[in-house]
Amino acid sequence: MRVTVVGAGVAGLACAVEFAERGLAVELLERTQRLGAGCCSWYAGGMLAPWCELESAERLIAELGAESLAWWRDKVPGTVLGGSLVVAHGRDSGELKHFARRTERYEWLDADALAALEPDLAGRFERALYFREEGHLDPRAALAALAQRLRARGGEVRFGASGAAAAKSPGECPVVDCTGLAAREVLADLRGVKGEMLVVRLPDLSLSRPVRVLHPRVPVYIVPRGDGHFMIGATMIESDQATRISVRSMLELLGAAYALHPAFGEAEIVEIGTGVRPAFPDNLPRLCRRGDTLYVNGLYRHGFLAAPALARRAADLLLTGREAPEVMH
Repeated sequence: MRVTVVGAGVAGLACAVEFAERGLAVELLERTQRLGAGCCSWYAGGMLAPWCELESAERLIAELGAESLAWWRDKVPGTVLGGSLVVAHGRDSGELKHFARRTERYEWLDADALAALEPDLAGRFERALYFREEGHLDPRAALAALAQRLRARGGEVRFGASGAAAAKSPGECPVVDCTGLAAREVLADLRGVKGEMLVVRLPDLSLSRPVRVLHPRVPVYIVPRGDGHFMIGATMIESDQATRISVRSMLELLGAAYALHPAFGEAEIVEIGTGVRPAFPDNLPRLCRRGDTLYVNGLYRHGFLAAPALARRAADLLLTGREAPEVMH
């Protein structure tokens, strides 16, 4: 059985790898000329934090994310399952308690336990939440690893090929569309949510896991990327336009990082990026059948968290006809 996947973001690559490893012949089409170009996955945080996400997401997201953790560990060697931390400054301590009430599978750390876990945060926070089972990865390295894995299993990746190249005679070859907002001509209720991020270099600071800094207006996460690099993100702006980062967002992101640790005041800004995430009105992902095409879309800010679990459900649907009612629309 052959299948054509359109779109080489995290959803498309996860689907393509899952299909190939189940014995399908896979052709992956990407309209741009290189991996990650023009796709919001390139600017993702890469946090694999299903239980943290319960603070603002439906339980379905946590379930999909928990299922995906082992998939990432198996497919991408650089995946780190070292947990994640949530902290709040003294004036925002109420936010930390609120976060705890809405989430699960965490433990409270006092100042000494936090310092033992992240020595460079010693003396900076009285309490923290530690989600021991969560993890993170480098999104760009992960996309490259998936593309390599796909090719190793006989899959073909074609750059500079639009979705029109997937047009086949009905029933000749299933098409799985993972093109995000580009699918709005068919999935009319998709909307864009812009995210802005920074990458900074600060060799003098060491963090082993993502840290979320809570604030009633601007919560921020900081993710270590290795070699002294940190990703700082991310805003959520209702917009379809991946315009440049605003001054306000830049100040808020940098201010939050500086408040986490003053050493960020000496960091070198390496990159500034924006991406537009595809989302449905309920912010939940969907598998949508329209004619001969299966759409995997609406991953919102949960792309790396949910993509493997969605890819499994898409493969089940193609190979056995078994539907997953929790995500089927």
